[in-house]
Amino acid sequence: MKPAAPPPPKSLLERLRDFASPWALTVVAIIVVAACAAFWVIAGELPAGVVLTILVIVMGAVVSVALFAFSHDDDLEPRGPGVEALVEALAEPAAIASFDGRLNATNPAWRDAGGNEKRLPAGEGSEALFVAMREARARGNSRALVRLGSFDFEMLLSRLGDEQVLVRAASQGVLGTGLLLNHELPATEAPEEPATVADVETVETSVSPVFDGSDAPFGQALLQGEALLTARIVRSNPAFARLMGSAAGDLAGKVWGELIDAASREEAQAKLDAKKTAFEVKLLANKDLPLQVRLARTEGGFMLYLFDISEQKQLEQSLAQVQKMQAIGQFAGGVAHDLNNLLTGLKLRVEDLLHNHPLGDPSYGGLNEIRQISTRAEDLVRKLLAFSRKQTVKRVTHNLGELISESEVLLRRLMREDVKLETEYGRDLPDIHADKGQMEMAVMNLVVNARDAVHTAGGGRVKIRSAALTQAEAVAQGWADAPVQGAALIEVSDNGPGIPPDIMTKVFEPFFTTKPLGEGTGLGLATVYGIVNQADGHIAITSVIAPEEGHGATFKIFLPIKVHVAKPDAPKLETPAAPPKVTPKDMSGAGRILFVEDEEIVRGIAARLLRQRGYEVTEASDGEEALDIIQGGGKFDLLISDVIMPGLDGPSMLKKARPFLGNVPVMFISGYAEAEFSDLLEDETGVSFLPKPLDIKTLAEKVKEQLAA
Repeated sequence: MKPAAPPPPKSLLERLRDFASPWALTVVAIIVVAACAAFWVIAGELPAGVVLTILVIVMGAVVSVALFAFSHDDDLEPRGPGVEALVEALAEPAAIASFDGRLNATNPAWRDAGGNEKRLPAGEGSEALFVAMREARARGNSRALVRLGSFDFEMLLSRLGDEQVLVRAASQGVLGTGLLLNHELPATEAPEEPATVADVETVETSVSPVFDGSDAPFGQALLQGEALLTARIVRSNPAFARLMGSAAGDLAGKVWGELIDAASREEAQAKLDAKKTAFEVKLLANKDLPLQVRLARTEGGFMLYLFDISEQKQLEQSLAQVQKMQAIGQFAGGVAHDLNNLLTGLKLRVEDLLHNHPLGDPSYGGLNEIRQISTRAEDLVRKLLAFSRKQTVKRVTHNLGELISESEVLLRRLMREDVKLETEYGRDLPDIHADKGQMEMAVMNLVVNARDAVHTAGGGRVKIRSAALTQAEAVAQGWADAPVQGAALIEVSDNGPGIPPDIMTKVFEPFFTTKPLGEGTGLGLATVYGIVNQADGHIAITSVIAPEEGHGATFKIFLPIKVHVAKPDAPKLETPAAPPKVTPKDMSGAGRILFVEDEEIVRGIAARLLRQRGYEVTEASDGEEALDIIQGGGKFDLLISDVIMPGLDGPSMLKKARPFLGNVPVMFISGYAEAEFSDLLEDETGVSFLPKPLDIKTLAEKVKEQLAA
């Protein structure tokens, strides 16, 4: 036990009482009276000051007697043995602590587990401990999980007056370990026969002195037996019975191992052999409910804690799915970038050949078929870029109702004879800010998928519904991060067979399809996913499997509502109308161009076609080579550069070359969206962008426009 703390300083009243004791005042009074008598005998009279002194001494004596009487009553109050001695006598870890965390006394069990620390344990879990101390101070008692050394104890806290609290272990078991403390004697009892239901009363008192989990939000059960899987349930709290799907009375006396699945039982035994005290189990009655078990060893058995980890498992699966989709998106974006380079070379070469083999030439038909095939390949690349959210977008503000209304005309032509398209327009539909072409593609992909599902089931209906939702309504329907201004809803539903739960998490993966071979690319829903995310929206799915009532699948696209900010009225100034933009018919021109592209096919064909139109073209295979040419004194009228290149990329090369280029215009070409690198060009002016795949007509027009500017 710790040495006794030094006594606290005495109060003013105590010091006064010690000084003005009755015996001291009596002696003083005798001396004063004797002096007065001698003075009276000699002088024949008593002065007024002497009389006043005698009166003061008499009053002091009265006060002293009163103090002595009251203090005597307190001192005579019977005192029992100190709380320190009580703590010392407890077998479980116990301590007396101040409410500020200082330890005033500890017993051997506490010091054995946690050492000779001067304060309550700090670190992980300490917040819960001090919260429990506040509860004990307010209500008289509380409980908390406390770590002493490497052991976790469930502690009971009881208030001792206004300044101290008694902290003691609820049992001698240790949560998270199966070890005995050094001060405890190891049990050497002979193996017992398995307990029966009739033995429950006897077993209950011998297993553990404490069991109080009636209000716990997790399952708690007391087991009797030497091995966990053969131990029998003695007591259980309501949460434990609820998780087990049984009544608490029906669980008493049952063997714990017989209540869990066989495969789970083998895994649990392996964990126990490895000295693990926390592991997952699956019940025999409900194999779909994930549960986690934690153990605490008690005298003659175990304290078992059962936790429902369904929500944790769902979060883990959601996180894994998000990470998987991100990885697939990065892969799809890389593939699309490389395909764009190849398609650019293919398109430029085919257009060059078509220029030399016009209509009527025997080769024209074959070359035209190659161009059509490349156009279909471009569509696949656009879908990959949309999925990876790296597609070039042109966001405009348009009304949701007008978007659906314009799409409805085309969508009705896509319906089969046995599939009916229905539309439902909500009131006061809001404006959205998104790429119109992309949103039309997203709605079309959802409708076509729903059409095919309904047709496979023998016919039915596909319904498109649009509505304006408040933030609360959007959250309730599946968009947890809905913006404050609310959301625009595009809902596509059908009464087809529905989507099975085992493939619900895979529907947005690229190349995943349930259609027969040759009937689908598996990019439709992946494209929708990318388009919605690129528009800062959200997509959610619900499904009911046939033949249940209301069967079918429902896809909900949520998009942020465009908030219109009123601008102050400005004075109207008459400005001359801008002249209409005229596309030049003559694609030839003059000027010096530095063409930077790491893909040799694209660079070679594009440079040759530009030379054919009168331009002087210098080629560079990467950013480093282009920088060397510029720093070497090369003078150019236009810089055309790819964005993504090995080594020095296009924007970084431009920043280093700008002092040598001066105000020369720059045109970047890339298969990625302009937004992917626009933040790298914040301080640049005179920069334009041309998306891949390129065609010679667009490239020549853009070059002539830049040089003319």
